[in-house]
Amino acid sequence: MASSSLLHPTSISSPLFQNPTPKLTPTRRPKTLTITARAAHENIREQAHRFPESHNFTAKYVPFNAPPSSTESYSLDEIVYRSRSGGLLDVAHDMTALARYDGAYWRNLFDSRVGKTTWPYGSGVWSKKEWVLPEIDSDDIVSAFEGNSNLFWAERYGKQFFEMSDLWVKHCGISHTGSFKDLGMTVLVSQVNRLRKMKRPVVGVGCASTGDTSAALSAYCASAGIPSIVFLPANKISMAQLVQPIANAAFVLSIDTDFDGCMQLIREVTAELPIYLANSLNSLRLEGQKTAAIEILQQFDWEVPDWVIVPGGNLGNIYAFYKGFKMCFDLGLVNKMPRLVCAQAANANPLYLYYKNGWKDFKSVKANTTFASAIQIGDPVSIDRAVFALQNCDGIVEEATEEELMDAMARADSTGMFICPHTGVALTALTKLRNSGVIGPNDRTVVVSTAHGLKFTQSKIDYHSKAIPDMSCKFANPPVQVKADFGAVMDVLKGYLDRSPKV
Repeated sequence: MASSSLLHPTSISSPLFQNPTPKLTPTRRPKTLTITARAAHENIREQAHRFPESHNFTAKYVPFNAPPSSTESYSLDEIVYRSRSGGLLDVAHDMTALARYDGAYWRNLFDSRVGKTTWPYGSGVWSKKEWVLPEIDSDDIVSAFEGNSNLFWAERYGKQFFEMSDLWVKHCGISHTGSFKDLGMTVLVSQVNRLRKMKRPVVGVGCASTGDTSAALSAYCASAGIPSIVFLPANKISMAQLVQPIANAAFVLSIDTDFDGCMQLIREVTAELPIYLANSLNSLRLEGQKTAAIEILQQFDWEVPDWVIVPGGNLGNIYAFYKGFKMCFDLGLVNKMPRLVCAQAANANPLYLYYKNGWKDFKSVKANTTFASAIQIGDPVSIDRAVFALQNCDGIVEEATEEELMDAMARADSTGMFICPHTGVALTALTKLRNSGVIGPNDRTVVVSTAHGLKFTQSKIDYHSKAIPDMSCKFANPPVQVKADFGAVMDVLKGYLDRSPKV
């Protein structure tokens, strides 16, 4: 009978993510779990019931960046979003317990799960379950086997525009709902599913969204049969983004304000009603999003890239990438950290302005309209998380104007990609850092693509139609109108071929 071996950790207990202990090679190796083929009457959840997990890994909420003397903490089964002082929370893992297994063990464990359908480890998120939500029962997990997204070698794009041979694009948008938000939402909705089974007062899950968060929330809630409530800024997201929560049976409120206004309203509502808050103020989502960093390391056979460039709006994702890389470093899977770059749209750039001012006197901004609509945020919730991450990895912040990001998107598309405007922001940051010599020609560089280009087709249509006011659209490629006449078609084709690069 066919079988597969999955290593299962077995043990132990205590401190926080911020204070990892030295790596220890266990004197007793964990048992190897052999999973036999499913019986014909079993589904993959039922198969998992036959192989209960046996470990004592734990995690809890703690105040973000709290001093070592802090004793404040909360169970992940509590419904809490901020610390007693009103600050952000973080999910702290028991690093002593995790460090009882060496880096080689964790690398082998995570690698052994890639490409499998064993529940829930076929997911790129839940294949790192011990580092995400270690105490959740696998039967409570709500997953679409998200993650495991393509790490694309941008060979022609890197060579033609940057003289780089080691440029990569992490396509997080090749996912269940078309954006990286799936990575965090599987974790949050799974925990809500657990809370509801525990009879906690949660009647539904709500979020404010610029599009992608609502798509992910509504899909995962629909899968679990949990009501979802979405606050969207009216007339500020693409139709492709709007239709997703509608199709997934979410209760959608289109509100005459911007994202920051929607965020304020959802906070007030969730304080009064038993609706669980799903925005990145909730640190559970970052536990799923950090697995994209671990996945990048896996895809490079655990070699660390020199640079990782991430678009930033509400700023949870830059911290999530930092946290994923940092856990791998602290637990001995890798021996260094990459440098991180956070890329912002110039029309919504409070982090960039803060960085350029030497991290002094942060001010929120009124976000202006940007084609990178998912990062059109002027008062980011995770500003403190982002600053912490960037300061601890010698990070950089860059910005992109509307013309720069749209030109970058068009240039990338012309080499075979089909990226979103947010990725255009990140590619603009790459362009500036490469032109200034900060990023070298041989630096292994990963640009994180956060959403699928098919969600933003109207912006591409407008660009290639040269229909964007005050924008030259210099890389536009509009269709050529020609008569239905052989001679006319031949003339046009000859002109095109004469202008084309010769092999």
